[in-house]
Amino acid sequence: MTTPIANPVAVADGIFTLNDGQPVLLGSRCTNCDNHMFPRQHGCPRCMFNEQVDVELATRGTLWTWTVQAFPPKAPPYLGPVGDDFEPFGVGYVELPGQLRVEARLTESDPEKLQIGMEMEIVPFVLGTDEDGNDVVTYAFAPVTQNGDQS
Repeated sequence: MTTPIANPVAVADGIFTLNDGQPVLLGSRCTNCDNHMFPRQHGCPRCMFNEQVDVELATRGTLWTWTVQAFPPKAPPYLGPVGDDFEPFGVGYVELPGQLRVEARLTESDPEKLQIGMEMEIVPFVLGTDEDGNDVVTYAFAPVTQNGDQS
């Protein structure tokens, strides 16, 4: 289980919501061809239909592919530590069953602990603290162990 986050504030509006402290990605689904999109879109890139419905995406999926981000991304928009404080982190695509693949930060960066096809679960990830003392939160995916808990 993850540790509760006090006063969470989402890093961006409309990307995810927090339900009981757990992030849920906000996507859309085409009413014509059933294509899922993330983030939400007003038109379908598959069939060009313009009627979409908002959907909450699955919270578990499988790791489709991954890599380790070994250098700080360009800031902005990157909000994390840089220079000597930077620590490499995992980045991957997680396939949400029957929906789509989502690119996301991973809570694990050790190549020995990541395997294509492993089960992953979305978790909150604190990027830092804002000027009001709130935790600025985004989402990440964590490996799920055999007993169903995050590793």
